[in-house]
Amino acid sequence: MNRVRIYLLITVVAGLFFIPFLGGVRLFDWDEINFAEAAREMLVTGNYLRVHIDFQPFWEKPPLFFWLQALSMKLFGIGEFAARFPNAICGILTLLVLFHIGLQLRNARFGLLWAGAYFGSVLPHLYFRSGIIDPWFNLFIFLGINGFIFFRWKHDHLPLARPAWVYLVAGGLLLGLGILTKGPVAFLLAGLTLGIYWATGGFRWSVGVGHLLAFALLAWVPPLLWVGIETARNGTWFVEEFVRYSYRLFSTPDAGHGGFPGYHVVVLLLGCFPASIFALRGFGLAENPHTHLLDYKRWMVILFWVVLVLFSIVKSKIVHYSSLAYFPITYLAAQTLYGIFTNKIKFSNWMKISLLAVGGLVGMLFVLIPFVGQRPELLRPFLQQDAFAAANLEAAVSWTGLEASAGLVLLLATGVGVWLLSRQRWQAGTGVLFGGTALFVTLTLWQFIGRIEGYSQAAAMRFFERFQGKDVYIVPYGYRSYGPFFYARQQPGRPPQSYDRNWLLHSPDVDKPMYVITKNTISHQTDTIPTLRRIGAENGFVFYQRIR
Repeated sequence: MNRVRIYLLITVVAGLFFIPFLGGVRLFDWDEINFAEAAREMLVTGNYLRVHIDFQPFWEKPPLFFWLQALSMKLFGIGEFAARFPNAICGILTLLVLFHIGLQLRNARFGLLWAGAYFGSVLPHLYFRSGIIDPWFNLFIFLGINGFIFFRWKHDHLPLARPAWVYLVAGGLLLGLGILTKGPVAFLLAGLTLGIYWATGGFRWSVGVGHLLAFALLAWVPPLLWVGIETARNGTWFVEEFVRYSYRLFSTPDAGHGGFPGYHVVVLLLGCFPASIFALRGFGLAENPHTHLLDYKRWMVILFWVVLVLFSIVKSKIVHYSSLAYFPITYLAAQTLYGIFTNKIKFSNWMKISLLAVGGLVGMLFVLIPFVGQRPELLRPFLQQDAFAAANLEAAVSWTGLEASAGLVLLLATGVGVWLLSRQRWQAGTGVLFGGTALFVTLTLWQFIGRIEGYSQAAAMRFFERFQGKDVYIVPYGYRSYGPFFYARQQPGRPPQSYDRNWLLHSPDVDKPMYVITKNTISHQTDTIPTLRRIGAENGFVFYQRIR
């Protein structure tokens, strides 16, 4: 097939999967609502330089992703679709990038296998349909490292299309955009990858110290342009607070997001299915003797271990923290698949059993969930120690049983895919396996996410939406939520004392109506506050009005 047609095909297929129904369900607390609110407040205030939440300076994240979301909201209006649209575009670009790099490394078949493995694995596909920062953050880091790899190859006289300095400059600046997206951890990840590559090569390198220094300096150009302007206007507060935040992120579990040391091993094995199974073989001996392919594999293996080890050490355990590893995992999977296609790697029994076991486990889980949803009383004995979760189950969520079709699709795709691969029908088997998984993710989003939202947060979000356009205070008590800001569309102009919860709860000078939301697990505290009157409760959330 003509290469231009392949690029066009990837764009169309990715667009058809990633873009429709982005606004079909509310944004989720915390991250999706947090980021969308930062973008909304840029539009409301007209201040695109400084990030705000609740119209107060927000120093946890740099602004690049919020600029993308704000632009999207300019085009489509403030809402869920606009908040998630930038990641859909990132998904299309990522698949095009992987095909292009794969084409340069080997050929079009390898490029399609890499792009297809990313597209057809569970979490890599899912995150392009979300409103979180990580897809862009990861893409910029990966492109930055890839730029350095290609610079080094060109420097060593490998025949690449561009001059060496183009790869060096582009890689450094793209890494800089990663820093401007989520912070200096982008530089840390790239720096550790380069450093370990150098160390494992006997501390020998064909490029000079000047090249490394230039790459590092270029990476700081985009963030320092922003930080320089911000500091000139507002002082050094951002840098100081961000350093403190980053230290806390690495040293303490964040808001209950702790976990066991092997947390990300499990996340990557199950979350990157089915690519993760093929990637396991990719860690073994290479089937191709070409020096540049062995070198690229070495880079990818190092990147994988850097991400896995670093975020296993970090005490906060959140699923998307290890998402940069999706690039090396899908590369190693593509390498294995290419070896299978060319009869250099055997599609062995352990691969078949692993695919059937993981796909069967996940598929059966999603077959059973709708039937458990129809019988919530089955779960209540397990929730006797969690009154909030038990009350969540009282939500009016309808399950028809047809939602099991998502799990059936995964079971069928896994079974048929393995059967076809076992009969050496490589192209058909790979297409069914990865295409079926992409369809499984799509059906899961359509049939499950809205219902999950119905249990977990819909009652609270409906409460916030009641106050859109109204000049009121909305205060979460005893838990953290960004929902009041985004879904009540709160506006600036609050008096400084209103950010003090004690003033809101007890001062006789409160200047406008106030409402409080809490969870039933701590409502015994709010019930005793004399200025509050309970006005309702739903699915574990309890609502109050301030008595003036």
